Amino acid sequence: MISFSLHPAPVSAVCERRRRWSFGLTPRTIGLLLLGFVWLVPGFWDGRLAYAMLAWDGLVLLFALLDGLRLPAAAQLTASRSWLNAPALGGETEIELTIENRGRMIIDCRLVDDLPPALVAEPETLRLTAFPHVPAKLRYRVEPKERGDWETGWLYVRYRSPLGLAERWARAPLTQTVRVYPALRIGEEQQIFLARSRQIELQLRRAQQRGLGRDFESLRDYHEGDDLRDICWTATARRGSLVTRQYQTERSQPVWIVLDCGRLMRARVAAIQPSESSRFVSGHDFSRADLRGNNAGVLTPEGNFSVNAEQGRTARVHSKLDYACTTAVALAQLALYSGDRVGLLAYGQKIQQRLLPGRGAAHLRQLIELLAQVHTETGEADHLRATATLNRLQPRRSLILWVTDLAETAMRPEVIDGALQLLRRHVLLFVAMAQPEVESIAQARPNNVEQMFRASAAQEMAGRRELLLARLHEQGALTLDLNPEALTSSVLNHYLTVKERAMV
Repeated sequence: MISFSLHPAPVSAVCERRRRWSFGLTPRTIGLLLLGFVWLVPGFWDGRLAYAMLAWDGLVLLFALLDGLRLPAAAQLTASRSWLNAPALGGETEIELTIENRGRMIIDCRLVDDLPPALVAEPETLRLTAFPHVPAKLRYRVEPKERGDWETGWLYVRYRSPLGLAERWARAPLTQTVRVYPALRIGEEQQIFLARSRQIELQLRRAQQRGLGRDFESLRDYHEGDDLRDICWTATARRGSLVTRQYQTERSQPVWIVLDCGRLMRARVAAIQPSESSRFVSGHDFSRADLRGNNAGVLTPEGNFSVNAEQGRTARVHSKLDYACTTAVALAQLALYSGDRVGLLAYGQKIQQRLLPGRGAAHLRQLIELLAQVHTETGEADHLRATATLNRLQPRRSLILWVTDLAETAMRPEVIDGALQLLRRHVLLFVAMAQPEVESIAQARPNNVEQMFRASAAQEMAGRRELLLARLHEQGALTLDLNPEALTSSVLNHYLTVKERAMV
């Protein structure tokens, strides 16, 4: 579906010495020097044999010096870093490192690529063998953990000859800004959504109404009484007779994606992933029954993630906003494929990002770039400001996906008031992202007084959420209260339902 490239640009640089004396002995040389102490044993009986230790160590150091001098200088090495796929959450990014050796001998290189913690928790040491004048390449994978722009560091190189008595230290300034995107992978379930969208589009074409709207449908011969403004003069010139444009009701509708970036979206939720596969399954729907089952992982009240070891599953922890951005990308692809125009509004205390509705590959890329830059804030989001901004930017009726969460306050949350204002003009799909551990506490059977109070508080929170969403639903909104990992598939299904029923 995404036909354009989001890969970071490759970067290349000539290596330079790490410090003034970028030279050192290898563990092999140290071992040989320690082996010289063996001559001290016969030295107890004959002191002259102790001098053999000095001769041995001097010989080892001489060979190490000669071996080090034969190594190519740091300036004779060129390093480069290439990204084979776009860095995105929920999947692995493959990186290719290249060392070009312009020296005269084979060298064994040990590389440390200094990447930010958002890409790799701790850089590992990589090894490759570089032949003279032949680019040596290696590939390794990292798993991004945070969206946004991140600065990469230098590539550090330690290289030695096949003899391995000495090594030189070099580094290459492969610094660049890398942007980590929301999850971009499309699974088999996404293809099902696209097929269903195509089926709905064909059904709407059969039921189309001609003569209404201003969406061009076809050309026909001019009939008496047709509006002169509808005459197609280019076709008239080609045919030699008057030709009129025929219109139909517009099938393309504006779809707005509104993302709350306030403090409530900072909460982190663990997603269950099969350990035998490192790929992100964007369409898998983990229902609440899955989270309560014996084979699923849950967040404990202490904040730890427990998982059934027999299932071999691991957990990836992302914020609610990360899940919302992933859903926004999936919905944007599906809506653009369906012929709709997609806009974006991300807000916190102020408007972070906004993009007017549009279509096309360039528009989708711009939307993905903006989603990569949205971030959570420590304060409460200004929902009423977002509502006023959206009403100003979109005066006509449209479909609005609003992904947020409900604050636990004694009064009615401000986001509900903003949603009621949008309902006067738009079709609203209101999504409140639940917290799995709160539900697990509410449904757990208490064993002591403390657990009883915790369960009561969780049940009260859940009941209040249901009441608020029910009242919003009575006013005409489509409401969802979902665990984050079930967000994408549910939102896409509801979008297709809105299209099928022509609610906009």
